[in-house]
Amino acid sequence: MSDYNTFLPVSRRDLEERGWYWYDFLVVTGDAYVDHPSFGTAIIARLLEAEGYRVAVLAQPDWHSAGAFAALGRPRLGVLISGGNIDSMVAHYTAARKRRHDDAYSPGNRGGLRPDRAVIVYANRAREAFEGLPIIIGGLEASLRRFAHYDYWEDKVRRSVLLDSQADLLVYGMGESATREIAARLASGMPVGAIRDVRGTAFLTRDPSACVFPKVECPSFADVREDKRAYAQANQVQYEEHDPYRGRAVLQRHGERLLVVNPPALPLTTAELDEVAELPYVREPHPMYDSMGGVPAIEEVRFSVAHNRGCFGACHFCSLAFHQGRVISSRSHESVLREVEDLVRHPGFKGYIHDVGGPTANFRRPACQKQRKAGLCRNRSCLAPEPCPNLDADHRDYLELLRKIRAVPGVKKVFIRSGIRFDYLLRDKNSAFFAELVQHHISGQLKVAPEHCSAQVLDYMGKPHFEVYEKFKQKYDSLNRKYGKEQYLVPYLMSSHPGCTLADAVKLAEWLNRTGRQPEQVQDFYPTPGTLSTCMYYTGIDPRTMEPVYVPRDPHEKAMQRALMQWKRPEKRALVREALYTAHREDLIGYGKNCLLRPASGSGGQGRPQDAKGRTGGKSRSKSTPKSAPPQGPSRRKDGKKPGWAAAKPKKNARKRP
Repeated sequence: MSDYNTFLPVSRRDLEERGWYWYDFLVVTGDAYVDHPSFGTAIIARLLEAEGYRVAVLAQPDWHSAGAFAALGRPRLGVLISGGNIDSMVAHYTAARKRRHDDAYSPGNRGGLRPDRAVIVYANRAREAFEGLPIIIGGLEASLRRFAHYDYWEDKVRRSVLLDSQADLLVYGMGESATREIAARLASGMPVGAIRDVRGTAFLTRDPSACVFPKVECPSFADVREDKRAYAQANQVQYEEHDPYRGRAVLQRHGERLLVVNPPALPLTTAELDEVAELPYVREPHPMYDSMGGVPAIEEVRFSVAHNRGCFGACHFCSLAFHQGRVISSRSHESVLREVEDLVRHPGFKGYIHDVGGPTANFRRPACQKQRKAGLCRNRSCLAPEPCPNLDADHRDYLELLRKIRAVPGVKKVFIRSGIRFDYLLRDKNSAFFAELVQHHISGQLKVAPEHCSAQVLDYMGKPHFEVYEKFKQKYDSLNRKYGKEQYLVPYLMSSHPGCTLADAVKLAEWLNRTGRQPEQVQDFYPTPGTLSTCMYYTGIDPRTMEPVYVPRDPHEKAMQRALMQWKRPEKRALVREALYTAHREDLIGYGKNCLLRPASGSGGQGRPQDAKGRTGGKSRSKSTPKSAPPQGPSRRKDGKKPGWAAAKPKKNARKRP
């Protein structure tokens, strides 16, 4: 436990106030400095402090020169570098590769306070500032880029981030065990080049015998760069070996050097996870950001509790499986309750725990009994497309924890805002958790992620078929009626995932229309490094089967798929019309209740659009013409009178626009 339950030093003045004229580790991050356990940098820094090391934090440094890195002086043992809680390229660019203007992990929500490819830039600047000092990279950005990987923003395959960063070691996954071991060895005087047998790390070598674990070699950087089939094969090997119990080291050649990725670290035990969660965090952004508007990212987590790690849901588009892994670790009830009691004493606490969750809120145990000994099954998923017969769905422990939190004096309400795996919930024969979820833990609406309604798209996503979601919704609605609750179900949906054709997108739009839904926001598939879905996007191959898969890459088709999910918006109608004709679904243009659009003005019915904007080539209705006007005819009738509205059909027969 630290003697200073305050922020760690961020300047030379802070060091001097502590009487430190030297320190051991400099921790560099692409995020603002928020001393909270939901920020990976804070966890690693506090863990090192608890081990007795002197630690300083350098948050969002000026990367244009090495000066900012040298400002705190040379650390004694090494520099640890993270790009932040999210990949710096995802922080900077939308799925359409447009530059973002905001960043919730930066003061004042300002974008651009970290560089593109932050891990590479920071590591190179640190190397300039501290020649010969061990440089160790970690965090999500380094973790997902540890192998040769497809880079969506450059649309090419890049080599392992270890080469471009010139780092000595890469720590992947959550990193506590590996960091603790590396620090101890450096403190003992061991050269960083001799640290080759730590789980959860990667390094470069010219000697294959430097790998001390059972190993397998995947296609080289040169092969995966030139051959998409080789890329898919490499991706599948890397994914299957990412298992802490049965996984082997994976080797990948990069020219004359060999990348060695050791097997993943073992999951933390309950006692170890408790220790990490209860380090002396201030749980606030550093006060240096107060005048800049604070750090928005703290708002969602300030009064939230993370009770677990890992996710055996393993959605193919999600990076969790390749970072945290698929084996569940969970904290003890006692540890969680101590954290809740601390939150109650917080001066800003108003009685509401915003979340008791994690990657997936309702996972507190392994998917089955054998996972802690034998690991996860090769080439199989625990939940999709069908749940494994060995799945052990049991919410009793989680439910008991929630009941205890609700009973803490000062707690008015406990919400669950992390993702709920509804397919796992339905497999639990005991319905007590579902009932209490509806009664006590929903803040107006529950967000779940069916993602799509097409079976073939869901198979490519690694998600359960849509009938499971509909069964869940029926039970959810029934429970809300039973308990007199008016609570809504908000489904997350995704467009343009590999395997999703325009016909699939139309099918999803039809479902939205039938159910009366109109999503405010739509998530386009975002190809982030390391995931199975990104492999499909780049190669056009499903790495599990090596069979071809359709990929919507054309920006215009992606725009049409997205528009179909928001067909009621006026600015989307031209794209929707074009999409329906392209998919040969003109039957959805008309006046019926199942139609998405009414016929275009002047088309005489279902006029085919003549361009990308959906213009039909006929006369368009003027802005002053009422929407219910019939197609325009001659300027005068045969009797010499102007047509007028008496010429239209009687109002009682007019068809309402859907």
